Parts: sequence; C-alpha cells; structure tokens
Amino acid sequence: MPVSRIAIGRPDEATHPDALRAALAEFISTLIFVFAGEGSGMAFNKLTDNGSATPSGVVAASLAHAFGLFVAVSTAANISGGHVNPAVTFGAFVGGNITLLRGILYWIAQLLGSTVACLLLKFATGGLTTSAFALSSGVSVWNAFVFEIVMTFGLVYTVYATAVDPKKGSIGIIAPIAIGFIVGANILAGGAFDGASMNPAVSFGPALVSWTWENHWVYWAGPLIGGGIAGLVYELLFINQTHEPLPSGGDF
Repeated sequence: MPVSRIAIGRPDEATHPDALRAALAEFISTLIFVFAGEGSGMAFNKLTDNGSATPSGVVAASLAHAFGLFVAVSTAANISGGHVNPAVTFGAFVGGNITLLRGILYWIAQLLGSTVACLLLKFATGGLTTSAFALSSGVSVWNAFVFEIVMTFGLVYTVYATAVDPKKGSIGIIAPIAIGFIVGANILAGGAFDGASMNPAVSFGPALVSWTWENHWVYWAGPLIGGGIAGLVYELLFINQTHEPLPSGGDF
C-alpha cells in the first residue's frame, strides 16, 4: 500500500549533496519552464495589444508550455526526476515515491525558480507585468477548482504511467514528450476558463511579482488534490495491485 511507504525522511536528508543537487535541478528547470511559458504570454500581449486571451493566444500558450515543459522535464529527469511542479511532487509523496523532507526541498526550489523567472522577465521586458492566473468572465472559483483538479489529475497520472511506473521499460524521451503534450492539451481545454495552471509554482511566481492574489488558493488546492488523487489511484490500481497469473491454454 502507498500509505505504508510514506516517509518523513532522515533529518540529514535536506543537506545531503544528492538532495541539494536534485533541488538545484528543480530550481533551474522550473526557471526555464516558467520563463518560457510566462514569457510567451507577455510577448504575445506585446505583439497583439493584450490579445493573449484570444483563441490564437491560447494556442500559443499551449505550444509554449508544452515545448518548455518537455525541455524542463528532460533536463532534470536524470537528477531529480524532473518534477518541475509541486503537484507532481505531492503526487509522488502520497504514492510513497519521495520523502516529505525531500519533497519540501523540491517545493522550495520550484517556487524560487518560478519567482526568479518572473523577476528576470519583469526586468528584461522593461517592467511589463507578469500576469497572474485569473478566472475568465462567468467562471466561478468552483468551476476553476474542478478544472484544476481534473487537469492536474491527467498530468500526474501521465507522469506516473510514463516516468514512475517500474514497468514502464526503456521509453526514454517518451515520458517528457507525453508530459508536455498533456499540459499543452489541457491548456487548450481549460486555458479559456481559468488559465489552466496545473502547477502551483507556475501560479505563484507571477502572483508574487505582480502582487495579485485574487482566487490564488484555487491554483494550489485544485492541483494538489488532483495530483494526490492521481498518485494514489495509479499506485493502488496499477503498481501495487497483485494479479493472479492467467491459466495456460490447456486450462481453459
């Protein structure tokens, strides 16, 4: 059972060189991802006079986030596992695949990476606003809450299926591609409603730098719940499930 494998971790784990290297990889990869994703939205706004909420703007955001996440996960995969997302880290924790202490270290690195990316963008663009995630007209916080739960469930389920499951085999670069694709697809589905975050770090950096916190809790609660459910479901049903061996042909 995943619950039996949940661990706090040793006190010295937070300062172990391997853990610190992994945290640094998460910081750099999250910085790369947020700089590309948030930066693409800022560039689109500049080129189209604040047209990022148009259909073409949503498509551009989908492509930028899919490509950026593919690269970010690929570059960190062999060092930290390439979480690049507190919801992925939380899903790994509830499934017993990372300790609490290492998970907290990842969270700190991810939030710092997002914040630094947004600060760099604000400076590099001459002070343009790093737009925080917000609800579209007619969308309630509970609509967005459900959107974030379902979209993040799909993301973390994909992470488990392609990167965590020990039966995945040698699929190499397929995992980062699949992870990038599901994020891009979810942005096409939910971007017009609540921005389609699926990642508390992606929401945190722009909110902090622009100091915009309206409905910010949705972009934490939804992804963490969705990621946690995905981790438990995949661990319980597909990794820890014991199957009876099939009978041989002569036994039918």
